[in-house]
Amino acid sequence: MGTSTTVDLSVECVGMLERLMLAQAQECVFENTIAKGSTPGVCAKISRQVGLYYEEALAALSVASLKDHFDKGWIAHVQLKAALFYAEACYRYSLELHEKEEIAEEIARLKSGSSMLSEVKKSSRGAAAQLLDAISKLEANINRNLDRAVKENDRVYLMRVPSPSSLPPLPAFSMVKIMPMNEVLDASKEKMFASLVPDSSAKALSRYTEMVDDIIRTQAEKLQQGSELTRVRLKEMDLPDSILSLEGNFMLPTDLKEDVEAVQISGGPAGLAAELQQLMDLRRVNHELLVQTEELLQKEATEDAQFRSQFGTRWTRPQSSTLTKNLQDRLNRFAANLKQASDSDARIERSVRDHSALMSILDRRPIESALPALARPIMSLDANEDAIVGALKQSLRQLETLGAQRAGLEDMLKEMKRKDDVLPKLMTSTGSYEDLFRKEIAKYDPIREDIAQNIEAQEHLLLQIQAQNEEFSAVFNLEDYKASREKCYKQIQAAIAKYREIKENINEGLKFYVTLQDAITNIKQQCSDFVMTRNIQCREMIEDVQRQMAGLSFQDRKNTGSYSYPAVNQPHQRSSSQPPSDPQNVPHPRSQTSYYQPPEQSTVPAYAHPPSPYTTSQQPPPYHIPAPGAPYPPPQAQHPTGQEYGQPAYPGWRGPYYNAHGQQPGSLPRPPYTIPGPYPPHQGYYKQ
Repeated sequence: MGTSTTVDLSVECVGMLERLMLAQAQECVFENTIAKGSTPGVCAKISRQVGLYYEEALAALSVASLKDHFDKGWIAHVQLKAALFYAEACYRYSLELHEKEEIAEEIARLKSGSSMLSEVKKSSRGAAAQLLDAISKLEANINRNLDRAVKENDRVYLMRVPSPSSLPPLPAFSMVKIMPMNEVLDASKEKMFASLVPDSSAKALSRYTEMVDDIIRTQAEKLQQGSELTRVRLKEMDLPDSILSLEGNFMLPTDLKEDVEAVQISGGPAGLAAELQQLMDLRRVNHELLVQTEELLQKEATEDAQFRSQFGTRWTRPQSSTLTKNLQDRLNRFAANLKQASDSDARIERSVRDHSALMSILDRRPIESALPALARPIMSLDANEDAIVGALKQSLRQLETLGAQRAGLEDMLKEMKRKDDVLPKLMTSTGSYEDLFRKEIAKYDPIREDIAQNIEAQEHLLLQIQAQNEEFSAVFNLEDYKASREKCYKQIQAAIAKYREIKENINEGLKFYVTLQDAITNIKQQCSDFVMTRNIQCREMIEDVQRQMAGLSFQDRKNTGSYSYPAVNQPHQRSSSQPPSDPQNVPHPRSQTSYYQPPEQSTVPAYAHPPSPYTTSQQPPPYHIPAPGAPYPPPQAQHPTGQEYGQPAYPGWRGPYYNAHGQQPGSLPRPPYTIPGPYPPHQGYYKQ
């Protein structure tokens, strides 16, 4: 063409476009490889080749003759693509290195890919937004894996990381190639006007195609109707199931068999006993937990009553009953729920016992063994049962042969249509198209006659089978067998329904008991904390009462001028024979500095004591008593066991840090008052 060519037809431009199209084709292969879930090594090789193709296209775009001809957006696009797929190859290759525990090279490859993306983003002006988004996502993945690899190397491997420049080039593999232009432009193998058809021939071909399609559709419908008629007629005559039953080959309906298999897989009726035992074990555990919790509160209340009776008005702490009302209410509700659940368990056990005979059929393996058998008659007049059965089997085999012939005829119709190429005849025909149509359509007459004969033979054979089946039913009493079989089907269905009902109730009970156990464990822990706190308060109050009594004894001795000790068995009697006439005149032990000086209250929050959950404020119970009819009370939310710190455990409680007694040296009381031991009073270490 000489010097009159434009830039887009120059050798440099065509070479650049060739590299660009190879890169785009290789990129399509890479996307397909990712979608198929190929290994990271394979993806890395294909991705690297994509980057190489884009690098070649970028080099071709950078020559002087093309640099100013193409828009700068194309140059930025190709440059970003080259960097993107180089970094993608580094990322995929690093995944393979991580599996091989080659951490040092993995870190170097990830650093190389990350630095490439960071550098190329500086010249991304004019690039597409989706390309920039892809680069950002890849950079985030690379940096995340890089941080993980660096941490693993610092903590475990401690390997020296090579510089990216010292690494060998990434492997690449090309999946695309250039098509030789001489093959593309070779016209010797192509019939250039083969698809051109005159308008009249095209219309005639369309009409002929409609005629053939109508014949094929009509004959195919006849064949399908014949097969459907055979299936319905045999179903009405209960064939071949009755013949199979006579031979011992029983068949359950498909849906019923699937339901039975599901029941047997879940354990069947035989497994209900173990589940009921599990239900009783959970109920026993819940009952024991509830009794233990109630005994904790009862024991504490008994001890509190004993000390209140022993010390009288000096025992000033609140009664246990006023503090445990909320806990007792919740325990009572749990007890009521447990009682109702026990009644539900009894109903389930009674239902299992009452319906064990019904459900026992589900434990038969195989389930077909539970079906009744079609037996031969006990007495026969002419002993022709075998002949009747043999003739019926022969007719069924002939009917099966006709069905196979119909399938073959349908395939022949499709094959004839596929090979029917009438277009050359239409284009060379000099006469009327109607004569050609009649001649071509006549090719389908033989197969239409075969189909008609097959349908007619089927009708005759079905009538023959019907007569033979009536004779077979009369000899083998088929009606009674059908009735007993249907009764067995209904029994199996009823057993499945009852089993599912019981199974659902047991599962509901198991769920209820597990939830209730958590709730009772929670409240037991709260009661344990309450009892422990009350024991601490008890010891402190005993010490306080002893100080008071020691102070009164000292005052009495001061007034009388002599010391007299009370009897050992009567520690609470005053040694003075004259008690004070006015109790207000008796000096309180707290006012005597020699025995007790209360320290200043600390304002440091760290010494504040936690609040107690045992106040009388009503909390929503985790369970409530449901209306009759539900097998189990529905569980509700549980109470938290945690406490907030900064408040007293309950009204009137004083802990060892908050408002504590300051024990001064030399302030111990004289005998017979002794220092209380480290054990609770109810263990016998404090006696009158």
